[in-house]
Amino acid sequence: MDKGRLLKIATVKENAKTVANNQLLAQVESEMLASLAVLQQAIAVLRAPIAAAAELLIGALQTDHTIFSCGNGGSAADAQHFSAELLGSYLRPRAALRAMALTTDTSSLTSIANDQAYDQVFSRQLQGLGRAGDVLLAISTSGNSPSVVEVVNTAHQLDMHCVLLSGREGGELATMIRPGDIEIRVPAHATARIQEVHGLVIHCLCDLIDRTFAEEQET
Repeated sequence: MDKGRLLKIATVKENAKTVANNQLLAQVESEMLASLAVLQQAIAVLRAPIAAAAELLIGALQTDHTIFSCGNGGSAADAQHFSAELLGSYLRPRAALRAMALTTDTSSLTSIANDQAYDQVFSRQLQGLGRAGDVLLAISTSGNSPSVVEVVNTAHQLDMHCVLLSGREGGELATMIRPGDIEIRVPAHATARIQEVHGLVIHCLCDLIDRTFAEEQET
């Protein structure tokens, strides 16, 4: 094959690679802009409920109560992220805070799922560990996760308040709100966009909690 033809083939391949790379860059930008659009909507809608939720959580922690958290899949990761920030620290040095994710004890989760039902994996744990005055952070992007619905019912039976972190139309969780509960519903339908805002909501809550307990430690 002559050099001219080889050069032409190499040029075609390079052009194809450039086009593919440009498509990837455009898709990344599209995803980021979509996320930003939802976040901009969420600022006006969620500021007040996030602040109210922080007050509820701070009040429970100040009276030696526990914050429980739960969710499935990505929401389980969010629940664990939140409890880890409270037990460890977020941005400021402070004492450890009482927090527990109901998603981490694999022996309990699998035995309950096997012997009772998966819908009971969180509620059964809360029956044994929760008490009046504790708070539950329940996370479900759709608001319809059966195991999350069940644990909210249990929390109410135990006279616990709930922070309900959801999206879309709020699902069944939106119909379960009682006085003292806080709903933080992301104004989006795509699961990825809802989860992205959930992560920021958790960081906002951690920041407000951190500020309170860091300042108390300093005084």
